Amino acid sequence: MAPTRFKRCLVGGTFDRLHDGHLDLFRAGLDAAEHLEVYIASSSMASAKGQHLQPYDDRLEAVHRAIAGMQRRGWSLHTLDDEMGPAPTHPTAEALVVSPETRAGGARINEERVQNGLPPLDLIEVPHRRCDDGGILSSSRIRAGDCDTHGARWILPTWTTHDLIMTIEAGQRLKEPAGEAFDGPEEHPEVAMGDLLRALHEHDAPLIAVGDVTARTMLSMGVVPDLALIDGATKREALMPEDRVNVVDFERQLRARSPPGRLTPDLLEGLLAAVKGDTTCLVHVEGEEDLAPLYLHLMTPLSTVIVFGMPRKGLMLQRSTLEMKARCRHILEGFEVST
Repeated sequence: MAPTRFKRCLVGGTFDRLHDGHLDLFRAGLDAAEHLEVYIASSSMASAKGQHLQPYDDRLEAVHRAIAGMQRRGWSLHTLDDEMGPAPTHPTAEALVVSPETRAGGARINEERVQNGLPPLDLIEVPHRRCDDGGILSSSRIRAGDCDTHGARWILPTWTTHDLIMTIEAGQRLKEPAGEAFDGPEEHPEVAMGDLLRALHEHDAPLIAVGDVTARTMLSMGVVPDLALIDGATKREALMPEDRVNVVDFERQLRARSPPGRLTPDLLEGLLAAVKGDTTCLVHVEGEEDLAPLYLHLMTPLSTVIVFGMPRKGLMLQRSTLEMKARCRHILEGFEVST
């Protein structure tokens, strides 16, 4: 182990959806000092950054697990209650780990330390990690659904130009339970939908309905989803006019093609256009929309809710989490790419 330059080093942040850029900060501090103090933003501080950040305890556990796995020198975890934390008055700290965007904050901390009669901290600047698309890896991009915690795209470039054909193996994976089921009689879908909507009474993230019956039932109960996908059929039988979705409830309408058992670039492009808009949208799918949740999870922000029907069982509610995104990408990697 290389000799250290400092006795004690500080680093602070929100550390939401812990990613490779965060790990670089920890490694830099551990390599530079005999002891690293890590300050994790409190719940009140994190809430000021927006919605859908992880609870404090989850972020604390993730940081603990990550640093413990590095097997380095001494370290300790603390709560950060304000922007600067203890750094302006810390009597034994000698260094502070910063990123290019927090370097200015480090300079302000040093100004206060000098005013307090303390020596300035050495600023250890760690460069940004980059995503596959060249952008900066950040928690906000992860929350937006742009990339995973390593900066990798959720949607592979090949999928934008080639059909994906479901294989037997991928079909078996799709049958594995994933999400929260709401049971109800098939002839009365409003029963399961009522339970589902009550469970979402405080939901403040995008809501997507997949399937004609799901969308129509949701609309009949006074809820307009942000996005709905329909194909004009149920169980591959065309719906009667009176059973179809009322399209006037949506501000935009798009069309896409995706035959049964396939996912097409046309569908992918249409879904991307739908989710990036800021108005309610109805996508008419020529073919079937059943496999669309696999793509939808990979392009929507974390906490997005996707609802679809389960034959003879009721409804399935899936939340777009990092785990759900990884599951969908894994399943899609098992599809055959058309030539």
